[in-house]
Amino acid sequence: MDLNQITLPCTDYDESVAFYSGLGLTLIVDSPPRYARFETSSGTTLSIHECSPAQASSGTVVYFEVDDVDARVAELKNDGYIFDSGPVDEPWLWREARLRDPAGNPICIFHAGDNRRNPPWRIKDK
Repeated sequence: MDLNQITLPCTDYDESVAFYSGLGLTLIVDSPPRYARFETSSGTTLSIHECSPAQASSGTVVYFEVDDVDARVAELKNDGYIFDSGPVDEPWLWREARLRDPAGNPICIFHAGDNRRNPPWRIKDK
């Protein structure tokens, strides 16, 4: 089984489309009623759908892996994105920076490399 699609709520459709497009995702679907789908360079898709603010809080964090967190964060800050934290090296061996999309969904720009799937504490024989 492979995870290849996530759908997030949004409260301002146009602002959210601009946000994810600005992160570098490619808009591939824009259809009523206020639904958009984006594609990453690896082919994974992320969708947004407009809903009320009461429906928007999910507790979900979306992770986007990049080769160079510091460089990508600098580019995004230059484009006007505001980060909550980072870049910082975390104890789980990932370098991360965090921000929020226009609906308040937490976004993590990170680099884990091989440590995402094979950290030193991985359960053996899995």
